[in-house]
Amino acid sequence: MANDYYSIGEFAKKTGLSTYTLRYYERENLIVPHRDEKQRRFYTEQDVGWVHFLMHLKGTGMSMNEIQQYITWRAQGDATIEQRKELLQNVRERSLAQIRETQNHLEILSHKIDWYDGKLDHSIQDSESFAEYLKQFKTEN
Repeated sequence: MANDYYSIGEFAKKTGLSTYTLRYYERENLIVPHRDEKQRRFYTEQDVGWVHFLMHLKGTGMSMNEIQQYITWRAQGDATIEQRKELLQNVRERSLAQIRETQNHLEILSHKIDWYDGKLDHSIQDSESFAEYLKQFKTEN
């Protein structure tokens, strides 16, 4: 195939996904491969970009139903831009909330490690509980 066209194996290497995953995406109508005169799949650079965008959507925690809805609206053209934008905004807000929650968990974990260090080097009294230690940071445990 020409340089601008990729077999499924080449496409898998370009996208970092397995051929199995690409075929699954095809069955779920997330990607639609092109076909040559012998009905063999091939993909283009534009398809590489689309798969990378799909991976970003998945990376935000977007559900398969949401991704499929986005794809349906995308296929309908510019008349659905407002719906697509609203969906992406909702996913972004949900993703940001998850990030904040994860950051809070990591903060508590870091405090626990520091508390252990303090116990080991005796800079924290043996009688001081972790809950008491956390009070200085005004953090929920």
